[in-house]
Amino acid sequence: MEGTLIDELRTAYDAQLRGVTPPGGSARIEKDGPLTRVVGWHRGFVTGPRDLGVRGAALDTLIARQRDFFTARGEPVEWKTRAHDLPADLTDRLTAAGFVAEDSETVLIGRSADLAACPVLPDGVTLRRVTTTADLRRIAAMESTVWDEDRSWLADDLASRVGSAPENICVLVAEACGEVVCAAWLVFNDGLDFAGLWGGSTLAEWRGRGIYRAMVAHRAQLAAARGVPYVYVDASADSAPILTRLGLHAVTTTTPYVWSP
Repeated sequence: MEGTLIDELRTAYDAQLRGVTPPGGSARIEKDGPLTRVVGWHRGFVTGPRDLGVRGAALDTLIARQRDFFTARGEPVEWKTRAHDLPADLTDRLTAAGFVAEDSETVLIGRSADLAACPVLPDGVTLRRVTTTADLRRIAAMESTVWDEDRSWLADDLASRVGSAPENICVLVAEACGEVVCAAWLVFNDGLDFAGLWGGSTLAEWRGRGIYRAMVAHRAQLAAARGVPYVYVDASADSAPILTRLGLHAVTTTTPYVWSP
């Protein structure tokens, strides 16, 4: 029964979540054959259907065209792959073209109604929705600390999404003594059965206290209230076990392949 459910969820994922959320600000979506690419984010982004329908030398040409397109712009680009993509040698051909694999994540899907609950937070921690530039910059600073890399671009990215479609994104922070200790956001896509759970980063000293679980429960609550039946997430190795225990189901893995000019 579990195998049948996973197959159904993966099929729905492939049917509905292979594109991208319409970008805000100056970013734009373009098509190149079977591919969808985003231009104007902090780095380029490429995704496609489960089966690209292109093989051999034609696939090599398609890959090279994306690499050369973003090279001409002086920008890195991420090609988002999934473990069940076709053709099976896609990642080998990306590697041969100079793309480098980053850390894999697990794609998990759960029913909003099953996960929805009032968030339970530790004493002294509060949860609120934010939209101001100042708060979004605080989130970017916290994320930079958590991941030990510059994520200052995140403030502008979130601001453009909030500004262009505020009804389709809910950005949340958990705070203690005026400090952002965790941040996460929920992204809706008009007409889809899925809402995306993104962010979900917690400062190291605040982990293990249920804050991340509270963020998931509250976002699932919001999705269920809007009538969106499923939530999904690309989960890190740290987050995947927590989400599995909460009742989400692993349907595949995703690995970004990145070209940097």
